[in-house]
Amino acid sequence: MVKEFTEDDDALLAELGVEVEEKKAQTRTPREERIIAGFEEIQRFVEEHGRAPQHGEDRDIFERLYAVRLDRIREQADCRELVEPIDHQGLLAGSAPSSSSATDELDDDALLAELGVEAEAPPITELKHVRTSAEKKAAEEIANREKCEDFETFRPLFEQVQSELDSGLRETRPFEMKAEIQPGRFFIVGGQKAYVADMGETTITAQGRTDARLRVIFDNGTESSMLMRSLQRALNKDEAGRRITDPVAGPLFADHTIDGDEASGTIYVLRSKSDHPVVAENRDLVHKIGVTNMSVQKRIAGARLQPTFMMADVEVVATYELYNINRTRLEKLIHRIFEPARLDIEIMDRFGNPVVPREWFLVPLSVVDHAVERIKDGTIKGYAYDPTQARLVKREKF
Repeated sequence: MVKEFTEDDDALLAELGVEVEEKKAQTRTPREERIIAGFEEIQRFVEEHGRAPQHGEDRDIFERLYAVRLDRIREQADCRELVEPIDHQGLLAGSAPSSSSATDELDDDALLAELGVEAEAPPITELKHVRTSAEKKAAEEIANREKCEDFETFRPLFEQVQSELDSGLRETRPFEMKAEIQPGRFFIVGGQKAYVADMGETTITAQGRTDARLRVIFDNGTESSMLMRSLQRALNKDEAGRRITDPVAGPLFADHTIDGDEASGTIYVLRSKSDHPVVAENRDLVHKIGVTNMSVQKRIAGARLQPTFMMADVEVVATYELYNINRTRLEKLIHRIFEPARLDIEIMDRFGNPVVPREWFLVPLSVVDHAVERIKDGTIKGYAYDPTQARLVKREKF
């Protein structure tokens, strides 16, 4: 049983030469409470991961911020003294950043913010520290966001979107209007992919405009509860702000536009007016097939001076307008299909240098039409061009 000391006990101890320290009620300022709370967050990180937080672009932004905060606490004597009694993990024994690094002088509020202290805390003086670009980035990224606790639920979505961007199933386009912000859509803002996971009830602002609270998940594992208009402003302000289109499951391009479609370019089929013997003998079969994002007439202007047009004027025999398509990938697809019929001739450019044009094929126009239809219905991957039969044939394996 533990017996508490009484006043008589204190007097007896005093006679024995033992000083009794008078107990005082411990009070802390709001600033000190916040610094301790910030240090306890670092301790929880250490308990969870078994190590101190570290700097590095490949680290989670929360870990990077904890690393910055720990460095600042180690550097400031009053901060060290404050948290030393609770440092059961020996975190203060670590080394602070080298003073040889590039330094910036930071105002009191900014440093306190890095220590987990709000700007309204009482100011302190003469605070200097080392702050790398990585640390600055960490502080900026953390603003107005928090860790997404269920990010593993969303990670596969971001991976799928990236895969679909790589394959051309999705594209990015400039953000234009607030109406594009809907649940289930992806955007790029601040260099990060953002997913609108949820949208609350639509409200009307004092200015008569619609707004709603969003849950936005970012591909770096953070999330933000922001208003629709806030996301709109962020996308408009960001010159690189983009909307990621929805996947196109069926046709690669359409015969007509619908709301939200964006013209991507034109497939063109040309015939050459060249007097080259091979061309002259097969004029109805020799076709140049390409894809352009400009008007076809502009594309073929000055054809007689360009080796790609065989240094001769051309005739446009067919065009197909595209929507929501990756022009480069489509052109490669078409050229792969007709590769067995690629024309292999050499001409001289205007400087007398030999050139082999690469986009001309010995193929009937009707087969090009057939290929376009197969592209439109999504079955083209199952076909190849057979020059011996002058038609598309089904591939056994694809």
